[in-house]
Order: sequence, then C-alpha cells, then structure tokens
Amino acid sequence: MALSCRGVCRGASLVLLYGKRPVGVKASLCTPRLVSTTSSSLWFVRHYSPSQARHGIGRSVVSGLKWANEKYERFLQRRFPRFYALYHTFMRGFRLLFQDGKKVRRIVVCMLSEKTDYQNLHYRDMEKIRQVRRDLIKAIPLVILSIPPFANYMVFILMYLYPRQLLIRHFWTPQQLVEFQGVYHTQRAQHHWAIVKGLESTSTSVQDSRLKSRLMELCSKVRSGVHPVVSDVHAVRTLFSGPPLGIRKMYADQTRHLCPLLFLTPRLPAFWIRRRLKSHALELMQLDRAIVRLGVHQLNDAELREACYTRGLNPDRLSPGQCREWLTQWLQFSTHLKESETSLYLHCMVLLTVNYTKQPRH
Repeated sequence: MALSCRGVCRGASLVLLYGKRPVGVKASLCTPRLVSTTSSSLWFVRHYSPSQARHGIGRSVVSGLKWANEKYERFLQRRFPRFYALYHTFMRGFRLLFQDGKKVRRIVVCMLSEKTDYQNLHYRDMEKIRQVRRDLIKAIPLVILSIPPFANYMVFILMYLYPRQLLIRHFWTPQQLVEFQGVYHTQRAQHHWAIVKGLESTSTSVQDSRLKSRLMELCSKVRSGVHPVVSDVHAVRTLFSGPPLGIRKMYADQTRHLCPLLFLTPRLPAFWIRRRLKSHALELMQLDRAIVRLGVHQLNDAELREACYTRGLNPDRLSPGQCREWLTQWLQFSTHLKESETSLYLHCMVLLTVNYTKQPRH
C-alpha cells in the first residue's frame, strides 16, 4: 500500500507544534484519527496557563535586565572609575532610602494597629522616624526643582557639585559622612561662645542673688575650660523655666544662636523659632527616655556616636568608651527635666559639650 505523504506531514506538524503527541491522536503514517475531541480540549486547558506564561516571560525580562545592568556596571568600573564611584553611591543611596521607607511604614502600621504612642516606641524606631522625616524635608526642594522637563539633568549636576547642601546622608560616601558632619559641627561651634556670653549678660537681670552667683560661676567654669558636672547645671534650672531664660522669655538673639545647635535656620520670625526649638528639644528628651528604657550598653558604636553628635558633642576624636561615659552623664541630666525646661536642655548642648574633650583623663 502506498504511503500518504499528506498524512505524514499532518501528523508530524502536530508533534512539532506542541512538542508531544496530543491525547486522542493516534500515531500512524496515514491521516491521524481523532479519538475524542473533548479530551483533547481538556488537555490544552490543563497544560496551558496564561498566568504561568506571563510569569515565565517576566522572569526572563528581569534576568535579562539584571545581566545588562551588571555588564553596564563592569563597563563603567573599567572605563570611568570616578563616575562609577558616583553611580554606585547613588544606587546604594536609593536602596537605603527605600529600605528606610519600608521600615518607617512598618513602624507606623504597628503604631496604628497596636494604638501605641510615639513616646512609647522603641528607641531605634523613634530615631528612624526622626531621621527619615528630616531627610525628606531636606529632599523636598530638590524634588520640586526636578519636576520641569529636562530639569533633572541640571539637578544631577547640582547634586554632584554640592552634595553636602543638596543630598541626604543616604547618598554620601563614608568619607563624606565624616567630613560633612565635621563641617556642620564647626558651624554650630561658632555659636558656642555667643551663647555663653548671652547667659552672662542675662544673669545681670536675675533678682535672686544666689541663683545669679551660681549662673555666673557656671559660665566662668565653661569659659576657663572646665567641664561642669550635672549638679552645677541643676543648681540653676529654675532660671530656665520662666523669665529670664525660659524658651518663651529669652531674647530673640539668644534663640537665633541656639538654632544652629539643632541645624535649624535662624532666618525666621522669633515666635516660629521658639516653637521649633521647643518641638525639637521635646523630641530629643523623649529619645533620651527611650535610651534609658533600652539601656546605654545596648547601643552599638555607630548609634553611640550618632546620639552624641545629635546632642551637640563631636565624637570624631572620642573612643566608644568616652562616648558612652558622656551619654550616661547626659541622660542623668536630661531625664529629670520637665517640659517647661527645654531652654536648659538646649543650653546644655553647649555647657556640657564644649569642654568635654579638654578635661583630663585618669
């Protein structure tokens, strides 16, 4: 019997198209005979899923993009090493910023679900929320500038030229972080002696002779390079809850000198400056209480240095033990303060820091 070429081709085409012989199709060299049309259609439904196909395509696209990105990074690292360092820093910064955003979102969701107040949060959660909020406030002007068409290219150039002024800490290299923190501390240190001088000039209006002499003695100690103890500060604390040194009663010039301690701008109306100083001081006081609940010994070296830096002390030339010693002393002072004594808290960011590195070590 002669072979049917048409039957061979039709049978082979089904095998090539689907990779295997469908159910219900008999293998033969003649025209295939369908045993059951219903079972054949059920096989296609069982073995073909559009979602699985899309998932496979998506994985292929992602793996292809990942391979292309790795190849591009190797090219930059080989041909343009300086640009690659900048590119790597930016990509790392975006990853860290995204991770911080996820952490803050998780913290806020837990706060809402468990009905927890901010002041009762874990110290690390409170610090994360505070830092991310400050970073976002700093980044808002840059985002607004990049909205117009083609303005992002100019923004990129500005970020490259002025990283300290325009970028947040996620986009700094470790060397830049140390360098920029040193610059910021130098800027706020320029106001230290103006603050001490303001205290001395205000002491002349103190009516209580005992408090007046103690305040003058405290200022003299600081001017002579002596690091005061906590009892010296607590002896004059009543002067900072009302006139003449309360947050709402002291001179406007004194409040403007206090702004750089918290990296706030002094170019605002006096009532607004007082409000911002009080808000930031209360936030730091809540963080101090959270550290006490956690325990200073639970903080790692990086957290110790950051806590000292935030409260006015430059930790660059201090060992972790010295940072822990100073922070313990600071917490002994701050945890006993009331909300009405935020002015004393701010002034002690000078009184208890300016001579700490100068005191003799035993």
